[in-house]
Amino acid sequence: MPTILTVPGYQNSGPGHWQSLWEASLGGVKRVEMSSWEHPVKAAWVEALDEAIADCQEPPILVGHSLGCLAIVHWAEGHDREIRGALLAAPSDVERPDALAVLRPFGPIPRLRLAFPAIVAASSDDPFLSPARARILAADWGARFVDLGPCGHLNQASGHGPWPRGEALLSDLR
Repeated sequence: MPTILTVPGYQNSGPGHWQSLWEASLGGVKRVEMSSWEHPVKAAWVEALDEAIADCQEPPILVGHSLGCLAIVHWAEGHDREIRGALLAAPSDVERPDALAVLRPFGPIPRLRLAFPAIVAASSDDPFLSPARARILAADWGARFVDLGPCGHLNQASGHGPWPRGEALLSDLR
């Protein structure tokens, strides 16, 4: 079974976040640790992801949330290690006029077709990504798009601790 690498977003994923719960309950799930969760630096995040991928015995599955999704796509733009697939949950649109200044350096968002299977799972009422933009990014990345309906930013603040639907999407990539 491939290693699953979780790539949290800005400010990391707390203990009750679905990524943390997966790390505790599913086998072979490891978090990619970033040098700074509060002051993300794109190059450092991409390098940390590359090192984590290089440490895997076989091609991993990447599971990004929010800004972590963009770290994955930026990594894909400049690296060619083999990846089994990626679940990109609630990507953050850092190109929005109201995006936090600390996140803007992750733009421009790469608009390349990913070299591995990917699923973009997005909410219809995510405050950080419009449904139309989510569909455009999924199409640009060659990813399957999954409309999750109204469920916020897929984080604890929007009521997501366990995320069974996400586990089903992860199974699709396994």
